[in-house]
Amino acid sequence: MRVLGIESSCDETSAAIVDGDGASATLRSLAILSQDVHAIFGGVVPEIASRAHLTAIGPVVSHALREAQLELSDIDAIAVTNAPGLVGALLVGVSYAKGLAATLGVPLVGVHHMEGHLFATSLDDAHAEPPFTALLVSGGHTLLLDAAAWGEYRLLGATRDDAAGEAFDKVAKLLGLPYPGGRHIERLAIEGDPKRHRFSRPMLHGGQRLGDDDFFDVSFSGLKTAVLLAVRAAEAAGTLEAERAHIARGFQDALIDTLAAKTVRAAQAFGRNKIVLGGGVACNRALVAEMQRQLTRARGKTATVFAPSLRLATDNAAMIARAGLFRLERGERATAGLNAFASQPLPGLVTAATNP
Repeated sequence: MRVLGIESSCDETSAAIVDGDGASATLRSLAILSQDVHAIFGGVVPEIASRAHLTAIGPVVSHALREAQLELSDIDAIAVTNAPGLVGALLVGVSYAKGLAATLGVPLVGVHHMEGHLFATSLDDAHAEPPFTALLVSGGHTLLLDAAAWGEYRLLGATRDDAAGEAFDKVAKLLGLPYPGGRHIERLAIEGDPKRHRFSRPMLHGGQRLGDDDFFDVSFSGLKTAVLLAVRAAEAAGTLEAERAHIARGFQDALIDTLAAKTVRAAQAFGRNKIVLGGGVACNRALVAEMQRQLTRARGKTATVFAPSLRLATDNAAMIARAGLFRLERGERATAGLNAFASQPLPGLVTAATNP
């Protein structure tokens, strides 16, 4: 089955074609157009994003078809992100997909954006399949899940305030770095001394036990405040330029240590030897390395962390096409009433309980 995926949930307009079945899905093409204009504002402006999607979506789909050396008539089905995200941006993709599916007479399926991130890494490595522990970390979400099978997920923990990517962006702004901030902090942190600013690891202490309401949850607002205080102290002392790399390193280490410890806790609790990362923060090399180090220590040398490549970590239509293929093979079809939603529960959540 050839599935055309369409993604427009935020500020990337993307189209991709995935070919095959659930056991041997192949990525034929991927086109992503990023909206760099938002860097001027230090964050995504929803109205600008929606208008940019309107202009870009047709050419982006055409580019994906050319790259795959296919015509629209070769497409068997269409998958489109319909939640969660910016409603105006989502509606552009949903409306385009509905019109295209009706014109071609092919099935249409709506895809949850975060389920797409769960599938993304499997396009890089077929071994990144359930059962596994999943950490989804992006600008808008931080979710810790146990995936017993595709479509069968248990939500274990989430952020109580800022998402991990959002924390990176806010700290980058404090340090005078460009938006989006993740890659700039990662680059700067390499030069920093890990002992210079050792910030507390939020919501992480030895007294926590499985079943506690904070055992898997994370919180980054306090860490962000600690960074703010460090920046202000350096400004007052006239040493901010000299301290920037050290503060960036201290922040990144604290956030990564927390995410890795919570995720490995989940892998231990459910007996998983695989951890799958997804979302824009998942391509942070320090995060992947620390996650693997802690997982190996807890589960042994055969335990593996799977992280997506850069193009599949950020918002993209390849993951939407792959998740859509799974949903289509289950017989799911959307009607002409398919709508866009700013928030929506992840499909397939079997329970929200923390105990295995």
